[in-house]
Amino acid sequence: MFTLSQLRNCIEEALSPLTCEFTLCRDASLTLKVFDAESGRVDLVVTGISVNKLQTAQEVEKMVDELR
Repeated sequence: MFTLSQLRNCIEEALSPLTCEFTLCRDASLTLKVFDAESGRVDLVVTGISVNKLQTAQEVEKMVDELR
């Protein structure tokens, strides 16, 4: 089981060198914004990511693969 901090670290490492910004919503879901820090260009914004469905390394890896 991942803590929110561990989950963020895994996603940030997997999507490096891009920068990730996370927002925790009231319904315990995440919004993820992936962008280039130098240019500010936003590459991806995903809302409604269920933290409850990302409890194992395999689940996180699968989600990151889908984001790529």
